[in-house]
Amino acid sequence: MGKVRKVQLGDEKAEKMQAKKAEARREAKKLKKGKGEAGERTVMVEGTELKGDVKELIDRVEKGESVKETSDKKKKANGPKVHSKKYQEMTKLVNKAKFYTLKDAIALVKKTSMTSFDGTVEMHINLNPDNLGGKTDMRGSVTLPHGTGKKINVVIADEAIIKEIEAGNINFDVLVAHPSMMAKLAKVARVLGPKGLMPNPKTGTVTDNPEKRVKELSQGQVNFKTEPDNPIIHMSVGKVSFEDQKLIENIQAVVLAVGKGKIAKATITATMGPGIKIVLS
Repeated sequence: MGKVRKVQLGDEKAEKMQAKKAEARREAKKLKKGKGEAGERTVMVEGTELKGDVKELIDRVEKGESVKETSDKKKKANGPKVHSKKYQEMTKLVNKAKFYTLKDAIALVKKTSMTSFDGTVEMHINLNPDNLGGKTDMRGSVTLPHGTGKKINVVIADEAIIKEIEAGNINFDVLVAHPSMMAKLAKVARVLGPKGLMPNPKTGTVTDNPEKRVKELSQGQVNFKTEPDNPIIHMSVGKVSFEDQKLIENIQAVVLAVGKGKIAKATITATMGPGIKIVLS
């Protein structure tokens, strides 16, 4: 026997509402039991008390929300995050309790790189709060001998650049400014600030010699800083395609810039790959 639905004749609005509620009930049944079996009868009677999932679904339908979309989102949110099979295989190659020499760690990073493109080699540094001299954060800069592998477009702020920014055109990665330009840059601070592009003395992008600073940044000088609430630094130290020795020298430069005595633990990893603990040298 087919499905039966009771409606109030002559009341078009009530009919539409009952149709929505019927849809919500069907979705609720799917959530609880899966798809209904053939011959199942669904009877909607105005005034029936609604409970739990059914009431919530009906409320969403009445608001015009997609019931299926909401249900799918809940299923995804409730499920545990599972790494891919490939990631789990790569993780098995790494001894989590072991600290690897830079040579062995870099070989392992390349072996566990999972991307089809030339992945980035990342370095994650946990600082020892007791050795920060009472500070809760840390920032600085380091010149990587072989760069990060990414071409950085560094420009000097002037009237023309400001007009480009006002027009919505930002064609640079780093903006360097002479102190005399800061007042003029104030009118585009709301655009540059959220993007992390506003020149700042703390990052060395406000300087009396902007030409020199542009050259330094273009040759591989990168800034680093700890997370807002944790003594942890994240930064790129090259590409998977780099020669091993180039990656070793970049990592050693970072350790020297941060200060070996301030580092509690350091790991390196390829993009999306597992972390590998390293012996500091």
